[in-house]
Amino acid sequence: MMRSGRSKCLRGLAQVAGRGAAADIAVVVGPGGWSVMGAWKQTVAALVSAVGMVGCAGNVTESEPVALRSGVAELAAPNGRNLNGRNLNGRNLNTPELGQLLVSVDLAGARIAEEVLGAVRLEGSVFHGVASSGPVSGQAFLGARFIGNLGSGETVELRVDGIEPGAGADADVWAYQVSYYDAADALWRPACAAADGAALGAIPVAGRWDYREGEPGGGAKVDDAARFTFACEGAAIAKCVRFGYRPWGTTADGLSLADHHQACTRMVRADFCGDGTSHTTDGQWVNLHDGVNVQTDTEAWLHEAEWDANGARCFTQTTRAAQAVSCPEQTPRTQCGKWAHFQAGTLIMSEVPPAP
Repeated sequence: MMRSGRSKCLRGLAQVAGRGAAADIAVVVGPGGWSVMGAWKQTVAALVSAVGMVGCAGNVTESEPVALRSGVAELAAPNGRNLNGRNLNGRNLNTPELGQLLVSVDLAGARIAEEVLGAVRLEGSVFHGVASSGPVSGQAFLGARFIGNLGSGETVELRVDGIEPGAGADADVWAYQVSYYDAADALWRPACAAADGAALGAIPVAGRWDYREGEPGGGAKVDDAARFTFACEGAAIAKCVRFGYRPWGTTADGLSLADHHQACTRMVRADFCGDGTSHTTDGQWVNLHDGVNVQTDTEAWLHEAEWDANGARCFTQTTRAAQAVSCPEQTPRTQCGKWAHFQAGTLIMSEVPPAP
């Protein structure tokens, strides 16, 4: 669903204010709960006044959250049929200007207003740390700087420009607008961007991923207590959080959802062989369900595959793949898609729509 009225203006404010200096930061909380980092207090106040008076009079929906999500994420239902995608994180694994994979972010060295914080950690998707004045958390991380790690081994400075606290059933899912410093042009650019260049939100998830393709271990989650991932909205890692598979969460029976989340990232990307290779194209429909009542089966579609954290445990001849898939080390299973397999290690099952 597209946002209108004041929500559009707030996104414009975020883009303008995000270019300011780090000194004397002011905080503006928009109607949807986004906190936006600006430059000088007087400048931000003037921008807010202008936004309130010019071009924002019609179709104002105060209750709608300002969510920086991709068009794919907007079309994904909370339960039932969903659009899949090839990318594990980000559009082609982050923006074209960055040119490299942002593979992880360090917790150590995070700073607010030039003060390096101690004991920085994630609780769910909320940052916590200790400053000289005492503990800091949540909205206090607006304007925080982190060190990101690129696939080349180089580092890049990241900045939190906006924070959207979770609400309702998603109260523990916070989204952040993040930019990186482009030293070549001396500009801050969105770390997560849509195809048209518009900024997308990111959900911080503890640990990191192996982005290799076609190799053992490719696509795997790496439990790394010192690093986390800014998961871009609309790509597999964040999408699976939105589906309800929070890796920090548990079922009603106390079962960790971490493996369900990882199985979901494999499923969304059609990584049948569990080697990081995607066998689908963006925008195909898929229905998913599980045995723990996070996602229920809402469609009478064709069985495609069963999934665990390592990839597909089995798959049928009816898949999203354009060509036949063969996984050399996979053991064939009979009756793929049988409900009883949830009791034997299967975490998620996927279905595809019948041919028109």
